[in-house]
Amino acid sequence: MPHTLLLRLMGPMQSWGVSSRFTVRDTGREPSKSGVVGLLAAALGRPRHASIADLAALRMGVRVDREGRVEMDYHTAQQVYKADGKGLKGTELSHRYYLADAAFLVGLEGEDVDFLREVHRALQSPRWPLFLGRKAFVPGCPVWLPDGLRENTPLREALARYPLLTARATSSRLRLVLEDPHGPIVRPDQPLSFAQRSFAPRRMTIAYIDSPPGAPKEGC
Repeated sequence: MPHTLLLRLMGPMQSWGVSSRFTVRDTGREPSKSGVVGLLAAALGRPRHASIADLAALRMGVRVDREGRVEMDYHTAQQVYKADGKGLKGTELSHRYYLADAAFLVGLEGEDVDFLREVHRALQSPRWPLFLGRKAFVPGCPVWLPDGLRENTPLREALARYPLLTARATSSRLRLVLEDPHGPIVRPDQPLSFAQRSFAPRRMTIAYIDSPPGAPKEGC
């Protein structure tokens, strides 16, 4: 039976771009797999050129406890290199989208419980700082959950049974976004290499579940 490691991704601001181009930096409505794998690699202290095959092989799911609001920042930057590398631009304008006040329970399913234990320990004492999609967006609560390693528990069951992360949940029906090889939704966020910034398509399916029974977790 597979095992599942749960993470808590909560903070004032999060951004999980999957198709950002040039001056528009988008965000998905829930964490991207490339962003979560990058967070795990930072916790483990893996440099950008290190292999991430073992992390990327984990099956990911997200339970949306609080949807958050899509907001936008308007940025200007100077002394930015041109696309051809020849000279600098005067001023570069950009629009950067993010989620405000969102709360996600992320699950990672795998067969190797010892590897999940290693990742769980790393999240408790990360080698490098963790952030929620962008370096300026730090977690409002620890990503590590003391009871986050759910041995002999499949991904969907672990996500469905874990207590709510916040009393201010979106509703009594929660959205699940599950990695599914036959799913109808495709996103280009399966990381292959961070050094080369290469990604593959990933299929997902969306389901809705009732809020888990019991009182929500309070605080961090």
